[in-house]
Amino acid sequence: MKILISNDDGFQAPGIVALHAALQDLAEVEVVAPEHNNSAKSNALTLNAPLYVHRASNGFRYINGTPADCMHIALTGLLGYRPDLVVSGINNGANMGDDTIYSGTVGAAMEGFLFGIPAIAFSQVEKGWSELEAAAQKAREIVAQLVADAQVGSAPWLLNVNIPNRPLAALKPVRLCRLGRRHAAERVITQESPRGETMYWIGGAGLAKDDAEGTDFHATAQGHVAITPLKVDLTDHDNLGYWVETATRLGGALAPDADRDPDEGVIRAPA
Repeated sequence: MKILISNDDGFQAPGIVALHAALQDLAEVEVVAPEHNNSAKSNALTLNAPLYVHRASNGFRYINGTPADCMHIALTGLLGYRPDLVVSGINNGANMGDDTIYSGTVGAAMEGFLFGIPAIAFSQVEKGWSELEAAAQKAREIVAQLVADAQVGSAPWLLNVNIPNRPLAALKPVRLCRLGRRHAAERVITQESPRGETMYWIGGAGLAKDDAEGTDFHATAQGHVAITPLKVDLTDHDNLGYWVETATRLGGALAPDADRDPDEGVIRAPA
């Protein structure tokens, strides 16, 4: 079995070093990761600048690009083979709820998924790398179980995994969760540059808005490892019927009957 590893914290980050060490006895493992921190780069690809691949003294390969760049280059020619599994992380901080849209860790895993390869994104809930070895061992357990269940090598899937910063024995069992939601981000931070210009820094992420039972926020707060299956289809299937009349007025075709409201043309408002 062959596993391709990446991340968004950079090839020298403790998380990816620990993950590589934990998985190297399960398979042939290779690392292709960003040269520098690329947090919040999502699925961004670099299209207007050249990318270069270098090899570090520990054998890791690194690229002056985004996490998605790393996966894209690796899977379209760099490796020379097709890995059985893509694993991203271990991220320095949670990727739960709305975070998954922005996350470079999830973006790297998603790029593998888009190429038809099963993929997992691993993150620690709190920043700072505390109990990192426990998180790496838990990641190893999850990968090993998926292999034992013959999930690796099957149809592609994408899992988002968040691990509380606890000793291995203190981690509660895995829970299958939906994504929670966050409040809007905090206010932008402004500063004055040495030249008197105003600088803007993106504010911190908002607090949890939907952390009800069943969400990733709730599970990890209780000490459980949270696993959320993700998909790429962003279509609002539930509300396709609501937009039928608008689409008709715009000259578009009617939605398929299966997607229309059954109540004789009654249009539902979006939830």
